Amino acid sequence: MSQALRADHVEPVPPRANSFLYGHADAERTLLDAYRSGRLPHAWLIAGPSGIGKATLAYRMARFALSHPDHGSPSVAAAGSLHVDADEPVARRIAVQAHGALLTLERTINEKTGKLRQDIQVDDVRRTVSFFGSTAAEEGWRIVVVDSVDELNANGANALLKVLEEPPRRSLLLLVSHSTARVLPTIRSRCRVLMLRPLSADDVARAAAAAIAANATDPGVMAAAAAAEGSVRRALALLDRNTLDLRNRIVSLLDRLPAVEPQGMHVIGDRLFGTDPATLAAFVDTVNGWLAARLLAGPQQPATLDRLAFAWEKFNAAARAVEEFNLERKPLVFNTFAWLAEACRG
Repeated sequence: MSQALRADHVEPVPPRANSFLYGHADAERTLLDAYRSGRLPHAWLIAGPSGIGKATLAYRMARFALSHPDHGSPSVAAAGSLHVDADEPVARRIAVQAHGALLTLERTINEKTGKLRQDIQVDDVRRTVSFFGSTAAEEGWRIVVVDSVDELNANGANALLKVLEEPPRRSLLLLVSHSTARVLPTIRSRCRVLMLRPLSADDVARAAAAAIAANATDPGVMAAAAAAEGSVRRALALLDRNTLDLRNRIVSLLDRLPAVEPQGMHVIGDRLFGTDPATLAAFVDTVNGWLAARLLAGPQQPATLDRLAFAWEKFNAAARAVEEFNLERKPLVFNTFAWLAEACRG
């Protein structure tokens, strides 16, 4: 694979600046139709596996509403999608986080450690009160994007719930979720749920190629897309040969659960040794992809779903702690497979 196609050599476009969406035309149409109707639900839970475009869709909706504040205008009636040109003033301001009518809630950098915090801070969630309390220009929208709602701690989730219970006029909350099992039922019940499915390999290839200014028919891009299980983020990571090999080793062990292989876990733990963020991200993303596939796989016993959701929560909390505090990574590998084996045994 050529060096030009290595995803770690190119910074992908962040969702807030990405004006392209692949493979989710039905979900986009649902949002557009709801907006046109004048009866747009004030809160949406945009859910699905990690890396498939949920945040991109959320920002796409935010750009459209802020660019077309009147749902009954001719421009809204004529729109075939939620697309807003990247050169439009609203799109430019959102891309650089400078639009006063849009608030994003996400994990922030801990100034003491220089690393991402484990959770979205409750004080950030409370900012929504003053944000929604301010007067929107020309009776326009006030929009909050939460990326992701899974990363709220208990206090943050309860603070958000209060906003959802008493939504201000002309408010819109777009909540991104990688695992709805972790979202409080009281939050889910106050949202319109919009479930996004993994992308096709062709759509993944197109999206990954656009992110790194490559050709979607390049053999390397196509191979990464085929192995990415519908996730653009995973495809971008897999454009690195070492990451692809690591992922294949992890998947091989995951597919043998509840049986565990200590030797294979030692190999993965050794590969994760050090502080390279790419290897840890590959491990976390691969395990989460495996869990998401099982949580979404057909009818299952509630007890099975509960065990998988519990394992998901323990794993992600442990992974965030390893990332934030630079903990040893091999214990995470062994603990992860122990949790997942227990969940699979039933």
